[in-house]
Amino acid sequence: MYFLLTGAFLVSCSEDDGIEPNPKPEGPEPTGNLELEIKDFVWKGMNEIYVYKDQVVVLGDDYFATQAELNEYLEEWDTPEDLFYDGVTIEEDRFSFITDDYIALENSFSGISETTGVDFRLYRFSNSDNLFGVVRYIIPGSPAENEDIERGDLFRRLNGQEITISNYREILASSSITFEIAELIDNTVTPTGESVTIGTQTITENPILVSKVLDVNGSPVGYLMYNSFVADFDEELNAAFAEFKASNVTDLIIDLRYNGGGSVRTATRLASMITGQFTNELFAKQQWNTKYQNYFLENNPDRLFNRFTDNIDDQPLNSLNLTKVYAIVSSSSASASELVINGLAPYIDVVKIGDMTVGKSQASVTLYDSPNFGRENANPEHKYAIQPLVYESVNANDVGVPFNGLTPDIEITEDIGNLGVLGELSDPLLATAIEAVKGNRSVIGIEKQPDWYNEYKESGALSPTYQRMYTDEIPEIPGQKRRLQLEKE
Repeated sequence: MYFLLTGAFLVSCSEDDGIEPNPKPEGPEPTGNLELEIKDFVWKGMNEIYVYKDQVVVLGDDYFATQAELNEYLEEWDTPEDLFYDGVTIEEDRFSFITDDYIALENSFSGISETTGVDFRLYRFSNSDNLFGVVRYIIPGSPAENEDIERGDLFRRLNGQEITISNYREILASSSITFEIAELIDNTVTPTGESVTIGTQTITENPILVSKVLDVNGSPVGYLMYNSFVADFDEELNAAFAEFKASNVTDLIIDLRYNGGGSVRTATRLASMITGQFTNELFAKQQWNTKYQNYFLENNPDRLFNRFTDNIDDQPLNSLNLTKVYAIVSSSSASASELVINGLAPYIDVVKIGDMTVGKSQASVTLYDSPNFGRENANPEHKYAIQPLVYESVNANDVGVPFNGLTPDIEITEDIGNLGVLGELSDPLLATAIEAVKGNRSVIGIEKQPDWYNEYKESGALSPTYQRMYTDEIPEIPGQKRRLQLEKE
């Protein structure tokens, strides 16, 4: 069975859940050795709630009899990162992660980042370690907004350097970036001689890049380009649907081609806005580790379900009651984007236009180094946090997103030499979606990526929340009561 749903899902498991804490190694916890304290926090967090705990031998509740034995094991690892990735996660886990800066992580959850405002994808020249980039869009209100750079511009040099797989991270971490503009001539990325230098700035990106009503053969069709599931913008999302509703749209095209995920709650709300006729019906099911799953099944089975809703904090949703939706997707569409498509599939027809999606099947939780792993009372000596996967998910029909992603119904990839304008018919993907709305699938051509380059990384790949999914509930993990007890012994 396949499952779907990833990201930074902050789970609430309070004392009322009644789950007995995992037995922890006996003896006082380490103090005075900060790195050992961090490693201790990493092991105990993973021991409590990691969804694949049963597959990691050293996370067994009885593996270490005493704290001294656990300390000895922890000291074998050079860094907390080594312990996390090589010691307490399974090899197949692509999505759990550790960060040494949870402030940046929290900012990312709110759409806040330090950026030039140029969103782009990097490509790798075939049989080479050299890269080139293509601008996908400019973030409104960013430093790049009034600069001479736009969607479709290419570049192979940044800050005077040829971009390679070994230096792109360092270059992109710069506080100012000079883009040397290029163009595509006979499948060759050729410099134009023009360049633009843009400094980075802390901005909050509105995930709604384009929202408009199109006239398609005399019928109003809603188009929404939505680039991230950021809970802070749920009211703006609801307002966009209010406009669709007021325009009596007959169809909706939701563009998720650049959307790597975000809030689970927002994903549920978006699915509810698209529909509206399934309030309180099952949107997704969760599969936790053995102990949590068994407890929830026996005592609180509804805790395992995400359900369609009709409100945002008691304010009514603007729902369209559609029975079909058209979703533009790509190899950048992940987690919450896939959740919406997969969760809607048992209820309405979801026509997918584009490329294979990422394929993410788990949700994760932010754990801090505190007695209950919550943000309050986190260890003030460091900013480490971990984001382990805590459950896998399926839709109402027990179907999840395959590991290799969702397959498009109509296949088309972006042509880097002809991106068009987002929200306009010059955009080949939107034009294809409109043809699908018209019912003209048979006349739609398929664009294939040429063999002289391959997709590599996106500008957002360095973000701590890249392709993650989250909710803003504060986790209170019952097992941490035992941790607090040990500190008092």
